[in-house]
Amino acid sequence: MLLVVASYFFYGWWDWRFLFLILFSSLLDFTIGLQMAKAKKSSQRKLLLWTSIAVNLGFLGVFKYYNFFVESFVEAFTLMGSSIRPSSLDIILPVGISFYTFQTLSYTIDVYRRKLEPTGDIVSFFAFVSFFPQLVAGPIERATNLLPQFYTSRNFNYSLAVDGCRQILWGLFKKVVIADQCAHYANDIFNNSDSYSGSTLFMGALFFTFQIYGDFSGYSDIAIGTSRLFGFDLKKNFATPYFSRNIAEFWRRWHISLSTWFRDYVYIPLGGSKGSLWMKLRNVFIIFLVSGLWHGANWTFVIWGLLNALYFVPLMLVKRNRSYLGVVAVNSRFPTLRELTSMSLTFLLTVFAWIFFRADSVLGALRFIQGIFTRNLMHLPEVRPSYLIALLFVFVLLEWSGRREDHTLERLWVAKPRGLRWAFYMVLAAMILVFSNEEPQPFIYFQF
Repeated sequence: MLLVVASYFFYGWWDWRFLFLILFSSLLDFTIGLQMAKAKKSSQRKLLLWTSIAVNLGFLGVFKYYNFFVESFVEAFTLMGSSIRPSSLDIILPVGISFYTFQTLSYTIDVYRRKLEPTGDIVSFFAFVSFFPQLVAGPIERATNLLPQFYTSRNFNYSLAVDGCRQILWGLFKKVVIADQCAHYANDIFNNSDSYSGSTLFMGALFFTFQIYGDFSGYSDIAIGTSRLFGFDLKKNFATPYFSRNIAEFWRRWHISLSTWFRDYVYIPLGGSKGSLWMKLRNVFIIFLVSGLWHGANWTFVIWGLLNALYFVPLMLVKRNRSYLGVVAVNSRFPTLRELTSMSLTFLLTVFAWIFFRADSVLGALRFIQGIFTRNLMHLPEVRPSYLIALLFVFVLLEWSGRREDHTLERLWVAKPRGLRWAFYMVLAAMILVFSNEEPQPFIYFQF
């Protein structure tokens, strides 16, 4: 009950009116779960499931996509020479709606599939849906993992709490020191792309690549660490994705909770990797386009998803999409030349796709890319903050050192003498305090 009240207070602090939305969604799926247990016919269970899907996705569609589809509809008719003036809605997007909608849907779908017994504990269910550490930006938790944890009593565990504090510290470092510093330069370069050389534009794309990783994975670390203080075990959401050796491995390591959600609830029901080649390709494109659209109501996100699908297709054709299931250089301190080449190529493909993700429009992204591939690409960039480049270098080294662990600081320096260990933590904390005095940057994924 304390967590429910705290979580609703946390969410209502942003805009209390949207408390009714999360309250209604929670009450609806709690009731549907109980009714599924009572239903004797499969047709009744299926109707209840589709009611949950329709209502939840209906809310998501109205708040997030209504104006997008209306505007796209108008533009399409304008290109054909017709002029229409449909009405649009003057609404704001409820923060975290994409996350908690998918979380409640996982409950009703798993109850329908009989993977989970419906709960009669309404307080625990409301706590599961609104759990404040991961409510607004994930990880997207499954009911099978998180909900049963609310049934047990809370016992403070010192070692788990210490590890949670380490993960919170690293998450804050990634957000404040890495992501926010990269944001200052990435925003300036993207907003004034016509004024910069190709090398500077490429530098801006690199800065955004580290910004979005530090921003989103930093939030996940803070959420997971905070949850561990309460004795809850949340799903790992990032696993050093920029060390991936192909794009399939990247998507097994980036936003893991969303990737696995689409895999289990969309990709596999469509047929997955079974069936004809056409069916396999269709499923790949559907999953990536839906993933792109999930991120935002803009064609830039659709193109971003399409690009990742195009990256993925060759791996599927040569049956390499299930390679590299383990950690790179698992028994070695350094990667081989082949691994380094594969990681570099995958990283560059990812940087290119992030340009569409960051740009305000498809035309803006194309102009940005066109600006990169000019004669001055080989010139020194006008923007090259030495302090940030040094920070990124150290950051990559630390991430590489912790690539085998659940989070970077889980074992890093833990075996060192207490004085050295605490000195390391204090340096990180001091850097967070110093850089936090600058203009704050909102979390990128709050808009999704």
